[in-house]
Amino acid sequence: MMMTQTKFKRIILKISGEILGSREESEPIHAKSLENICEEIKAVADMGVEIGLVVGGGNIFRGLQGSDKGIDRTTGDSMGMLATVINGLALMDRLEKIGVVVRVQSAIPMDKLAEPYIQRRAIRHLERGRVVIFVSGTGNPYFSTDTAAALRASEICAEVILKATKVDGIYDKDPHRFGNAQKFDSLTYMDCLEKRLSVMDSTAFSLCMDNEMPILVFNLQQKNSIRRAVCGETIGTIVS
Repeated sequence: MMMTQTKFKRIILKISGEILGSREESEPIHAKSLENICEEIKAVADMGVEIGLVVGGGNIFRGLQGSDKGIDRTTGDSMGMLATVINGLALMDRLEKIGVVVRVQSAIPMDKLAEPYIQRRAIRHLERGRVVIFVSGTGNPYFSTDTAAALRASEICAEVILKATKVDGIYDKDPHRFGNAQKFDSLTYMDCLEKRLSVMDSTAFSLCMDNEMPILVFNLQQKNSIRRAVCGETIGTIVS
């Protein structure tokens, strides 16, 4: 393993389910997107960075969608948590095929597919250079995978949450819809809560604030963005 000087030694990388899919091709898991993301993760793992990965499930099913279909919110959230398992297994499979040692840990027991989430075991995997993929969110309804990322980051003593999105940081409004949207280079947790910036939900922001966990929001679709982030280059928006 090549050791390179980095700003962060242990990170939580939060990936939304939507980033894995392709709306244009109506594919919930797009082969090229999956390949690109895993190549980026491998490059950073090869630098000696310990990576915990939290993945969403919105490309397959989002808990809130269930309400529109007459599904109880608790049941819908359970379906959403299962969707994160599908994404986690896809990431595991691709990463292993390119030589990355991976462990999947689930907040919901499913012994034939993943290890149970055990904090000490997760930390030991990270110390041994394995990428750990955390699936099933927190294991509870009404909590987002952003909140799961905030929780796992604190539990494994990560130095930062890298929140991968399709935009290069946090804006005052949707830059895809408004040409005059202004980007923030840095924000405080209270700024995000007071301005109701929708990059993370308030529960996740509050948990990060209480535990002084910085969040870096960046565009995963820009080449080498994860490597640039862990090396301390100025990209995206930092919340601290």
